[in-house]
This record gives sequence, C-alpha cells and structure tokens, in this order.
Amino acid sequence: MIRFSNVNKRYTGGYDALVGVNFHLAPGEMAFLTGHSGAGKSTLLKLIALLERASRGQVVINGQNLDKVSRRRIPYIRRNIGIIFQDHRLLFDRTVFDNVALPLIISGFSSNEVGRRVRAALDKVNLLRKEKSYPVMLSGGEQQRVGIARAIVNKPPILLADEPTGNLDPELSEEIMKLFEQFNQVGVTVLIASHDLALISQMGHRVLTLTKGKLTQDSGAS
Repeated sequence: MIRFSNVNKRYTGGYDALVGVNFHLAPGEMAFLTGHSGAGKSTLLKLIALLERASRGQVVINGQNLDKVSRRRIPYIRRNIGIIFQDHRLLFDRTVFDNVALPLIISGFSSNEVGRRVRAALDKVNLLRKEKSYPVMLSGGEQQRVGIARAIVNKPPILLADEPTGNLDPELSEEIMKLFEQFNQVGVTVLIASHDLALISQMGHRVLTLTKGKLTQDSGAS
C-alpha cells in the first residue's frame, strides 16, 4: 500500500530531511512514525500526500509511483488519502457539518450524498449532535475529532495523522488513538506521526523511528 525505496528529500539550501528511507506498509496495516523534533516525520507524511516530492528514490502508493503523477492528477490521488493535522485546520466561520462536508463538495457529490456521508462520519467520532455548532464552541478534543471526520468522510483507504494528539491531555489522546484503531479494524491503512512514546508503546503496533532523516529502527521489519 505504501512503499518507500531509498527515498531522499533535500530542501533548498542543502538540508536533507530524509536520507535513504526504505519501508513497506501493507494494506490494512497500522503503524506509528516517531523520532525527535526535526527527524523528518512531517516530511515523510507530506511525500505520501504529495504535498512535497521526493528528491531521489521512489514513493509508491497503492501501486502508483508518485514521481510519475502529474500536477493535474494530484487531487485524484489525494482523494484516497485522509490527512489529520495537529492544529485541526478547521474553518472557524463554518459549522461542524460544513467543515466535514468540504471534501465531498469539492469532489462534486450530490447534496443528499453529502448529508448522508457527513452524518455517518460525525456519528463515527461521536459528534453527530454537534453538527450545527461552530468550531470555537468545541473543546480541543472535539475539534480534533471534527478533523478526523473530515479526513474519513471520503472513505479513503489510507489515513495519515501528523501529531494528532500533540495538544491533548493523556485521556483524550488515548481516545483519539482508539478511534484510529477502529478505522484500521475495517481495513484502513493508518500511519501516525507521534512523539508520545508512552502512548505508542501501549498501542502495540509497528513503530518506525527516524533519526536525522534516516530510518534507524523498524519494530515490524522481518
């Protein structure tokens, strides 16, 4: 599902964010990506989501070599990837319903289908009763769950999360991680970047560790 083959990412100025990264995440697998601040976690996720391009090597998603994807095709590739950010990136002048509906509207779904899918996504994250609320009326944990609902409303086969519990207390963090596990249990491939080693160790999933852009440990490697 996700394969990195000798992937390097060098930014302008000569900074190497990723160096010779190799790993394969199978369809339906769940894994954590960890490492120190600046280790390359966010960069790795951005390569999968085509927010950045690799400088060298191959990133292959579901059999598609991302290096060969034209700029015009990027939105179609991204429809198969749900992305959750630490800072939620919600539109504060729109309701919870409208925030979650945005990817569907961009994709051209009918209003009936938008309503059905949005409410199903909000139900999964236990926020159906908040659909008419605005983000400012929600707690940090609830805002993060709106971000998750928006990421899964398209039913993507891949879910990426960049420090999704970074601003949450331990109890809420565990609740959010269990939500990701629920999506994984129905076949979604999940990759989560997190520095919360205590929580990661509780979860019992594969862990990929980056150090200065290099993959230095892979608990799931055979």
